[in-house]
Amino acid sequence: MKLAVVAATGKAGRLIVKEAKDRGFDVTAFARREAEIDGADDVIVKDIMDLTAEDLAGFDAVVDAFGAWTEEDLPKHVMTSQHLCDLLSGTETRLLIVGGAGSLYMNPEHTMQVKDTPEFPDIFVPLATAQADELDELRKRNDVNWTFFSPAGDFQADGERTGKYLLGGEEFFLNEAGESVISYADYAIAMVDEIESGNHIKERITAVRA
Repeated sequence: MKLAVVAATGKAGRLIVKEAKDRGFDVTAFARREAEIDGADDVIVKDIMDLTAEDLAGFDAVVDAFGAWTEEDLPKHVMTSQHLCDLLSGTETRLLIVGGAGSLYMNPEHTMQVKDTPEFPDIFVPLATAQADELDELRKRNDVNWTFFSPAGDFQADGERTGKYLLGGEEFFLNEAGESVISYADYAIAMVDEIESGNHIKERITAVRA
């Protein structure tokens, strides 16, 4: 399988590259600056907004690992994923987005998201809102085989790689220990599992540590 990972220099992107390569994928990493990325067969230095349809031609799947945190850059979540959608429009290539947990729903009626709860830290509301907007725009695309993959509420960059996780859908949920937590390493496993299976096209999914 041929995989492209865009914005591959972040920790999530790097771990997805390595996990995919360890399973025998042919992996191309796209980054806006030169970097050594473990597991990448090729590293192409190019800004995400400068990518063309030709750059992404021939891949079975593209992972969008883009992340922005400053107020002025938050709109780029929508801009970048929609740009990738435009490039992949009408193709069979899958687009998998590294999403956020703030847009997960807290009730079966899907009227309240995690970011709307009193416990959600105010400092993260702008980021969660930007990623919720990103998902809303993705839902409008019937021309792209997208999947939006939200991590658990506690997304641990240096957490343990257990190799075990529970998969969910639109709603926030806890494991048997009453936790919403997953390491970047286990998230990478779940992401590559989804790339291999293709079970959730045009859906949002989430995962927590088992």
